[in-house]
Amino acid sequence: MQGVLMLLGNLPLRAEAALDGDRRGAVALQCRLAGGAWQPCQMQVERVGSHWWLLIGGQKLEFRHDGRGQVTMQRGNSDWRQVDSRWGDDASLCWDGVCARGDIPLD
Repeated sequence: MQGVLMLLGNLPLRAEAALDGDRRGAVALQCRLAGGAWQPCQMQVERVGSHWWLLIGGQKLEFRHDGRGQVTMQRGNSDWRQVDSRWGDDASLCWDGVCARGDIPLD
């Protein structure tokens, strides 16, 4: 688990490279919520290594990494909460029921 959390600390770094330095650009992925159907989504990076979000349908799911292995998530205007990260059997990366797959930026 610690290895996954360390990878998550670098998650937005590759997004920056893939976007030619445009930190506001988007990376196209596939996402699903709570085991639902896969659907197109976008990852956007605000601050490399510490703040990114997923846009899934009309929802914004915002993530922050504290630099010590802890990831928190906020859905819309709800409270921030700590989430556990894990790899799915289908090579998706999930944060408590929010999953993304595709060319997920890891480095």
